[in-house]
Amino acid sequence: MSDSVNQPRTFEVLTAAPVRARRKPRDWPNEEKERLIAETLLPGANISAIARAEGLDPSQLYGWRRKALSSGLVAPLTETTKKEVKFARVEPVASSAVEIVLGDVVVRVGGDIESDHLVKILRAVRKA
Repeated sequence: MSDSVNQPRTFEVLTAAPVRARRKPRDWPNEEKERLIAETLLPGANISAIARAEGLDPSQLYGWRRKALSSGLVAPLTETTKKEVKFARVEPVASSAVEIVLGDVVVRVGGDIESDHLVKILRAVRKA
């Protein structure tokens, strides 16, 4: 056996960058959370894509959404809440009369009607 104490040795010095400190969590305002949650509740919404577009981890957005749904203040759209959408054709005419279509009802008013009176009429039509 040879004496290893007196033998020349080679050392390699390794250097490494320090580990980054943990990123401070972002404080999201409630209005921003509400907006993002509302986007996720739209039909066909991709929650992960919405989260990534906002620079947010998808699991965080799923958590906010889960809390909102469990609170009962927010509910996803269901088949029973959907109403049939009807479209009206609008034809411009040179007249002072205006036609307002509300569902199956057409309200025709002249240009000289008082706005308060028109509001009362429209509210009555909506309730009917």
